[in-house]
Amino acid sequence: MERNTQVVIMAGGIGSRLWPASTPETPKQFIDVLGVGKSLIQLTVDRFLPLCRMHDFWVVTSERYVDMVKKQLPDIPAEHILAEPEPRNTAPCIAYSCWKIAARNPDADIVVTPADAIVLNKSEFVKTISSALGFVSGNNAIVTVGIVPSRPETGYGYICAREAEYGKVVKVQAFKEKPDLGTAERYIEEGNYFWNAGIFVWNAGTIVSQFRQFAPGIAEIMDRLSPALYTGREQEALKELFPQCEKISIDYAVMEKSNDIYVIAADLGWSDLGSWGSVKSHIVQDNDGNAVVGSDIRLFNCKNSIVHLPSVKTAVIEGLEGYIVAEKNGALIVCRLADEQHIKEYSADK
Repeated sequence: MERNTQVVIMAGGIGSRLWPASTPETPKQFIDVLGVGKSLIQLTVDRFLPLCRMHDFWVVTSERYVDMVKKQLPDIPAEHILAEPEPRNTAPCIAYSCWKIAARNPDADIVVTPADAIVLNKSEFVKTISSALGFVSGNNAIVTVGIVPSRPETGYGYICAREAEYGKVVKVQAFKEKPDLGTAERYIEEGNYFWNAGIFVWNAGTIVSQFRQFAPGIAEIMDRLSPALYTGREQEALKELFPQCEKISIDYAVMEKSNDIYVIAADLGWSDLGSWGSVKSHIVQDNDGNAVVGSDIRLFNCKNSIVHLPSVKTAVIEGLEGYIVAEKNGALIVCRLADEQHIKEYSADK
């Protein structure tokens, strides 16, 4: 029997930590951050193609990015590009897409994924998602994807599994917030803690019932929206109702409350590319540890730096060690990698 799989891509964020490459006008999911010829959202679709046909993809994004999605992913049906009138975090975004899918396809198995991460081990990824889909099909369970940590990372949330098993669906004991370094080191030692990639797998009926149980306010708003779905009134009703949803993540709304959560952990070469440092680690580096995106970048006496100048004709840079140099549309940043956590405030409109 052919598997009934729908993939929902969440693509509403603005990625302000990768300024100036990522801006509210063109956020990181729509840019070729790694210099590989494809944007992050295009790479996301590519990695799911072995599991899902193009007409079974959905993208939830901001109204302002709908045309960008259509341009970059022309084969996704226009009616599958869902436009949020305003950002309300991941729980309302997920509820809207899953209510819409369930209205016409109540037996669908659904994968929800961010648009702006990368996965290097694609075959392992397909295997992992296939196992998760097999587990949730006809089963009242939610499976989240855990990433086997490669370092004690303080920038990610963690999933505590009942056992330290890779490639097998096991019960989740707890979700943990971003830890301090000592706690992260302990998580690595214990072996049953995995990075939370924000990828979820469930059946349409399961997630609707979980919302009804644990986030009844959001479920009630989606029920009020339901008569307008797939009609000419949908966008108008959405504009009125969606902003009434509580602004809350799916982790807080459902995951941390439910007893039906499982995890499948794998070493996927995953990164959320949430900083210039993480981008640097995924670009081939020269003998001095420099990562470069651009056509004619000439480095002299530079070490351990990232230079991201795809639209600059020629750049000559001398004597930088441990720096970020990035430019887009006339906006330039030169900043120490060690201080990149401040980029958000440095780039804020004064």
